[in-house]
Amino acid sequence: MKAQLYSSKGEKKSQVELPKVFSVRVREDIVKKYYEADKFIQPYSPFITAGLRQSASGTISHQRHDWKGHYGKGISRIPRKTMWRRGTQFFWVGANVPGARGGRQSHPPKGIGKEKKINQKEIQIAINSAIAATANKELVIKRYSSLDKIEHVPFIIESLPEKTKSLKELIQNIFGETSNLAFRNRELRAGRGSMRGRKYKSNAGVLILTGNEEKAKFSGFDIKPVSEISIADFYPLGRLTIYTQKALDELSKEGKEQNKIKESKK
Repeated sequence: MKAQLYSSKGEKKSQVELPKVFSVRVREDIVKKYYEADKFIQPYSPFITAGLRQSASGTISHQRHDWKGHYGKGISRIPRKTMWRRGTQFFWVGANVPGARGGRQSHPPKGIGKEKKINQKEIQIAINSAIAATANKELVIKRYSSLDKIEHVPFIIESLPEKTKSLKELIQNIFGETSNLAFRNRELRAGRGSMRGRKYKSNAGVLILTGNEEKAKFSGFDIKPVSEISIADFYPLGRLTIYTQKALDELSKEGKEQNKIKESKK
């Protein structure tokens, strides 16, 4: 499988052979499973003494001639707190139980985030599938609703330029009319979402993968070395991605190491 190589200025050069990871079968089911398992689940539960902070006795006696008893009152046997009393006359209000006002919840969340389990082989399949999806035209068009057709994916460059202005020009030369999808745009959200902590909405933009030794810091772009990629960077599958040549070299090295491990196990 081959891809087009671009210079650091966005000019077309030669064809480059892609690593074998770009030719693997895309397992969308495993990718989704890993994405769900990788998400952080925020533990939630009410305060441990919520609804139990008042002094309310348990089941009150219904025996005859019993002090502070419920005999002859015609009321249920739930825990009650005393609001006032006049001699042997008491006024109670139900408390603590779920059916009473201000009482505890009947079945509150326990405060434990239920983590989904996934094994190491599935994680490797999911990452390989996500990388292979960046070279799949159908998945790229499926992800971007405003994209009707695309000539070739993924995009390979020799190296990153030194300045942000040069990187913008590089992306415009590579993507052409679809460069608006490559740049990260932020706009105000219409409606009440702007009052609820969701004032802005933005697109993901292009993902730029570099070698581990390459150092690049550009504002407004999602740039990561190959060793730090996660499934959240690619999901939903088919994200527009630019690879540097050093990133491809490291992907091919990782593929060779995986094959060695498989052969040693056999």
